This record gives sequence, C-alpha cells and structure tokens, in this order.
Amino acid sequence: MSQVDGNEDDGLEEAVMNGRMCIVSRQSLPADQLVRFVADPEGRVVADLKRRLPGRGAHVEARRVVVELAVKRRLLPRALKRELSGVDEVPGELDATLVRSVTGAMAMARKAGQIVTGAAKVDAALRSGKAMASIHASDAAPDGVRKLDGARHAGEQSGRAKPTPTYRLLGSVELGLAFGTENVIHAAVLSGEAGSALLRRFEALRIYRGESPGAEPGPTPGETAPS
Repeated sequence: MSQVDGNEDDGLEEAVMNGRMCIVSRQSLPADQLVRFVADPEGRVVADLKRRLPGRGAHVEARRVVVELAVKRRLLPRALKRELSGVDEVPGELDATLVRSVTGAMAMARKAGQIVTGAAKVDAALRSGKAMASIHASDAAPDGVRKLDGARHAGEQSGRAKPTPTYRLLGSVELGLAFGTENVIHAAVLSGEAGSALLRRFEALRIYRGESPGAEPGPTPGETAPS
C-alpha cells in the first residue's frame, strides 16, 4: 500500500469514527444531512435511516450524487471493513426507501385529516392559507398545475397564505397507493404533526434527488437527462 493510500484509509477511518462526517467529502455535517449505512448479517449494505441498527456504520451525505460517488470509489466496503454485496444498487434502493417513507407518511397524514386531494379542495386550501405545501403528480397535466400555482400565488398575495413549497416527486400511481385509490394528481398538506412529518420526508427525497421545490420533474432517477 502506498503512503497516499495509507493516508486515505486513515482519513476514512477518522470519518467512520467521527459519526457525523461524510466518508466521501470528509466534512462534518448535521445528522439530518447524512445517511448511515451498515452491513446486514448476509453482507448486504443497508441504509439505516433511523440510525438504530447495530454494528459499524459509515455516513454519507444524503444526496444521490454523493452516494453514487461513495459507490464508484468503493468507499463503503472499505469503511465497513468487509466484503459487501449489492453495493451498486445502493443509490436506487435508497431512493426507493425514501419514496416508501413518503408514501407511508402520506397515509398517516390522510388518517389524521392533514392532507386533502382533488383540484377544488387543494385550490381552497392554497387560497385560504391552510396549506403547508402543495403536491402535484409528476405526470400531472401542465394546465392543472398552472391553475393551482395561480391559487397559491393568489393566497400569498392576499396575505392569507405564507409562501409554501411545491413538490412534483412522485407519479399519480405512487401517490394513489398512499390513499388506497387508483391515482392522485393534486394534493395539499395541512398543518399538524402528521403534515409536518410528511413534509420532512418530502424534503429528504427532494434533497436526495437534487431537485428544488416547485421545479419541473427531472428524469427518472438513474437515467440521464435529455439534451
């Protein structure tokens, strides 16, 4: 092993022992900006989103581009000090895990009465200031999105509503699964504990994918954007 490689491994070990340091950038970050990875008993790498699983862990900044770098540089096996299986699938599996976290929180918000669906109800929530955020399916018709964006701006300009984020991260089928229906096109998150928990999970997915609130949906994760 070269002196350079030795120094790199020393830095990697420091990042692992630190617990708040990304093994890619070697920067210390708040816990909510990191995702912890561990190896399960079969040697498969697992994202420990709740940071409760036992064993040696390695933290990576919770953005897909950074997780992909950790995979490309083979940092996870080195940090966890063992051979691992399924490493190349980690970025996509983490995206799917975050989607499940969103849809699970959405089901809880629905049970708590802190989310409404349908263009008319979403329009009213946005104009009245009751909405904490608006959600549109990534395959929603542009005209419908524009109309509800107009309602959001009208609520803000009237002073009844504060500026709210808009998310277009999931398709209508994915949104519908959380409601037990065929599909959902538009929704508004209302204030409350369950609504706030849902927004935290939407934010985690948004940051992981590198999208901005209100941005047009990007390419399917893992695919290249068209030129």
